[in-house]
Amino acid sequence: MTGTTGSGPSWQEREADRLIRATLSLVGEPGDLRITEGVALVGPVELHRQIRDGTAADGLADDVRLRTAEADAPRALELAERTGTRFVVPWDPEWPRSLDALAWSGSAHERGGVPVGLWVRGPLRLDELGRSVAVVGSRSATTYGTGQAGALAHDLGRVGVPVVSGGAFGIDVAAHRGALAGRGRTVAVLACGVDRVYPQAHEHLLEHCAAEHLLVSETAPGLPPSRIRFLSRNRVIAALAVGTVVVEAALRSGALSTAHWATRTGRHLMGVPGPVSSPQSAGVHRLLRDGEAVLVTNAEDVLEVTGHAGEHLLPVPPSPQTVRDRLTPRQRQVLEALPRHHAARLAEIGRAAGVSTLGVTTALGTLVRRGLVEQDGPGFRLTGADADRLDETLLDSSA
Repeated sequence: MTGTTGSGPSWQEREADRLIRATLSLVGEPGDLRITEGVALVGPVELHRQIRDGTAADGLADDVRLRTAEADAPRALELAERTGTRFVVPWDPEWPRSLDALAWSGSAHERGGVPVGLWVRGPLRLDELGRSVAVVGSRSATTYGTGQAGALAHDLGRVGVPVVSGGAFGIDVAAHRGALAGRGRTVAVLACGVDRVYPQAHEHLLEHCAAEHLLVSETAPGLPPSRIRFLSRNRVIAALAVGTVVVEAALRSGALSTAHWATRTGRHLMGVPGPVSSPQSAGVHRLLRDGEAVLVTNAEDVLEVTGHAGEHLLPVPPSPQTVRDRLTPRQRQVLEALPRHHAARLAEIGRAAGVSTLGVTTALGTLVRRGLVEQDGPGFRLTGADADRLDETLLDSSA
């Protein structure tokens, strides 16, 4: 597009471009490389002309012929506006520049590239997402998984970090609900039109997101979800966020698709570990084992990973200290030389510890003052149940 004043495209040219992009959205499948790469190479206007003329490459014109005959972009945009839906395109101020990373992030399942536009429903703007975090995972989640996802999203929402997920069963819905419980913002990226409810069981949640937060889809209004649309949707989830947290994912989980797109787009990838015997966590564990994901267990960990340099740094928690931790090596040596169940004289202790009589005497004075040892006639013994605690200490140190 070229403007008539030399200051950029005119309003009329921009709206004509929006109309063409809406048409491409209506006739094509989300993330179809023939469309996203075509727009990147020749622009939406030229690609649309090639589709109309039947000269578009790789059979695209034939594949979308029936849809092209029925596509009515002006009416689709008008109907969308009536339902509070807007079609956001790359030159809009609201367009999230984070999606531009998809231009060089390759493809998967013949899907990829920057969307020609996004159908958006809700008061939250895409450019208000800031440093949002995606929380995704298994649809067949365990109680452990939904609990972890909900708590993590709650704490992120409470400190103002928007939570992005896919609106599906399991981890997704737990993440959305957790963010809402933390009075945070949440974004549901759908594999169907934003005017449809899927899954039906989440009608109340999705309508609440549309009214108070945000629904987003690359899929045109009116269209139902499909497997390939879910796979295309995953790249948008990953690209919208600064980092993705995977909470439970089996080895063939769709959440791993989002994880791989996070890596492709240069985003932070994190994983919450689960029980080692849980199949639902096997995919997460593989990401952690292979070094693709950073292990996180709470929102503080996520903030440290996704924050700017120097932000949210977590102090290394000190190990809990016991009375024995404050003993010198020689004092521990004498303590461990004491018999478990009877009193011992100085010579016996010194022989067992390999310490001089003077050294044993000095050490015992400290051990008595600290309540670890007591005098019993001419000898010394461990106090009360301290013999059992010493056994546990020795076992722990040898493990």
